[in-house]
Amino acid sequence: MNAMYEGKYPLGTALARPLIVAKTVEVARREGADAIAHGSTSKGNDQVRFDVTAKALAPDLEVLAPARVWGMGREQEVEYAKARNIPVPEAHKKYSIDENLWSRSIEGGPVDDQRLEPPEDAFKWTVQPEKAPDQPTYVEIEFEGGLPRAINGERMDMLSLVRALNQMGGAAGVGRIDHIESRLVGFKSREVYEAPAAVILFEAHRDLEKLVLTPRELRLKHQVLDPYWADLVYQGLWVEPLRLALEAAAGEMEKWVDGWVKAKLYRGSVQIVARDSRYGTYSAELADYSRGWYPTDEEARGFIEMWALHSLTALSKRAGGKK
Repeated sequence: MNAMYEGKYPLGTALARPLIVAKTVEVARREGADAIAHGSTSKGNDQVRFDVTAKALAPDLEVLAPARVWGMGREQEVEYAKARNIPVPEAHKKYSIDENLWSRSIEGGPVDDQRLEPPEDAFKWTVQPEKAPDQPTYVEIEFEGGLPRAINGERMDMLSLVRALNQMGGAAGVGRIDHIESRLVGFKSREVYEAPAAVILFEAHRDLEKLVLTPRELRLKHQVLDPYWADLVYQGLWVEPLRLALEAAAGEMEKWVDGWVKAKLYRGSVQIVARDSRYGTYSAELADYSRGWYPTDEEARGFIEMWALHSLTALSKRAGGKK
């Protein structure tokens, strides 16, 4: 899936929560526990993601949320940890940071003021685009069945591939995201993310889909399946049956998404500059205006007449009408 919530957020945190719950439940079962706990406050999205997934996977386990019960905010949580000699990274004292393989999210502190550019000390994975090398970095990504399998001809497992793209993209200043996000708990927040690999793969994968899929498949995939799937995951509904249906529909298309895409990384930007696929439906001969196949005038006129018939008929019927 090209999962970008509201077209901007690659769901790094949202994707991680169901997995965390699944592993927590595994430990609880192994230890014979009757409850599990998380540290989410009553103001965040994660409380919903944790609680809903836990109810689905282990309805018999009690879910405890001490920070929510005690009415704690981020500052109170930091003080609580310090008072008990629990180390808190320096950056976490100024910002609320969540980091995993897919993205690094930064909230709180100066970031909360949407009128100001995020301070440079908020970033860790990416160099400031203006300070990135003045020479572009090219990366060729090979896909099989819609999944990335190799970089510049070198096959990699998914973990190594994402790490490599994070490093390459971050060095080129790629992957900084700054947007106003509609939270599922009823208010908007200013969110800042670093996600070099996610941004690169999103652009490359969508481009390859455009080469391979039919126009109708593309509209369904990009306008319905991708955003619906992203919404479900963001809203804490990983367990929603519709997610599996969306994945099944997408999987039928993705099995044809084989090929390679070349991306140009330069000072914060990702530009797709080349691509190819054995299943690609692009034909240079058909697209070339100087040679190759041309419909006759009669064929063109007939096509245009039929193509516009719905619109022209409606326009004729409504001419002069009042509504």
